Amino acid sequence: MNLQLIFPEIYLSLSIMFLLMIGVFKKDSDNLVYNLSILTLIVLLALVINLFSINESFVFSESYKIDTLSSFMKVLTIVSAIFVMISSFIYLKTLKILKIEYPILILSSILGMMVMISSNDLIVFYLGLELQSLALYVLASFNRDNVLSSEAGLKYFVLSALSSGLLLYGCSLVYGFSGSTNFTYIANTSLDMKYGIIFGLVFIIVGLAFKISAVPFHMWAPDVYEGSPTAVTLFFAALPKVAALTVFIRFLYTPFVNLIDQWQTILIFLSIASMVFGAIAAIGQLNLKRLIAYSSIGHMGYALAGLASGTNQGIQSSVTYITIYLIMTLAFFSCLFMLRKKNIFYEKIEDLSGLSNNHPILSIALLIVLFSLAGIPPLAGFFAKFYIFMAVIKQSMYFLAIVGFLSTVVAAFYYLRLIKIIYFDKSKEKFETDHNFGLKLTLAISTLILALYFIYPGILNEIVSKIIII
Repeated sequence: MNLQLIFPEIYLSLSIMFLLMIGVFKKDSDNLVYNLSILTLIVLLALVINLFSINESFVFSESYKIDTLSSFMKVLTIVSAIFVMISSFIYLKTLKILKIEYPILILSSILGMMVMISSNDLIVFYLGLELQSLALYVLASFNRDNVLSSEAGLKYFVLSALSSGLLLYGCSLVYGFSGSTNFTYIANTSLDMKYGIIFGLVFIIVGLAFKISAVPFHMWAPDVYEGSPTAVTLFFAALPKVAALTVFIRFLYTPFVNLIDQWQTILIFLSIASMVFGAIAAIGQLNLKRLIAYSSIGHMGYALAGLASGTNQGIQSSVTYITIYLIMTLAFFSCLFMLRKKNIFYEKIEDLSGLSNNHPILSIALLIVLFSLAGIPPLAGFFAKFYIFMAVIKQSMYFLAIVGFLSTVVAAFYYLRLIKIIYFDKSKEKFETDHNFGLKLTLAISTLILALYFIYPGILNEIVSKIIII
């Protein structure tokens, strides 16, 4: 067995234990552990990038897969995690919830995501999923002095346990009827007329749809996004979706590619329901975190539309979409972290009133992010949706493309409403401007990528085009 292929996971596991020991034995080591966690992620990034040159390889009796898709998604996860941590430092310090457990839980969750991304076996996938989820339960309720945070953690725990139960039941059905938990072996099994496997497939899709908050399994997202500390909400909104989408690709296109007629209809339904509901439900929201929760539901609908096309182009367009979505989410929450006055962070839509008068640079950044989220050219968000629609139309799925386009038009309303509030409403008291370098850096990089992506959109396509599943 080539241990070099799983060296990033081994390194991260040992780092988590080492950091935990430092935190336990050294007093007042919160800042030290936090900074070492960021350093750990930077080294981890270098180790994963080193695996890009390796072609499709397996370890642990073909239950763990290293290929271009896994390497790219791991890089995406780790880079996002680095920016999440450097941008949310001041927020955690201000709320006095910067404890040694926080970065260790983040790293544990990332380890679970990496296992999910490379999983080629139902048991390995479930191990990764639970490692990720258990850390997220604690993170959601991390601000123990806040009732909303405790409620968010409990809601996520109860509903996630339900989805995990359904997912496990699906896994047991697939194993019972195919005789294996390995994706490759399941694919080689004759799947004709095995209704038990189709039932199992449906249950597993339900469990995965919950993880990416696709309609009708979205019920946890708005409350958890609003109740969790904003730093945790950013983590929720971005990283778990990358791992879950990768498992969707691995799961549907390896063992069940022969059953595409069965699962394609389910994905189309999930996609249409998420796009429509995400666009309509966000209109009446008054809290920015709830708004972005419904917005993320809609965005996951677009990502699923690419997967529903059943082609390599569709998969590549979904990977491109999730990459640009991550950048938009980082930029939006960086702006949210800057809405601070007297150690209080504001998150209501009305708090943006007249922001342009006192904070012109922050307003321009928000303008770019909101236009990009709405999919207005020539910003990166437009290209993300464009690639999805191209893949869907190429497969003659015109109804899905039309619903997606109309949902984009409806969703543009609440993004444009925010811009109207920022630029045309009466201004309120000025926010504080002493932001740390990490937060400014995250906002600057993410906003510039969104604004200048049109100059060379092919750079991301060149990387993503190497991901060939079918």
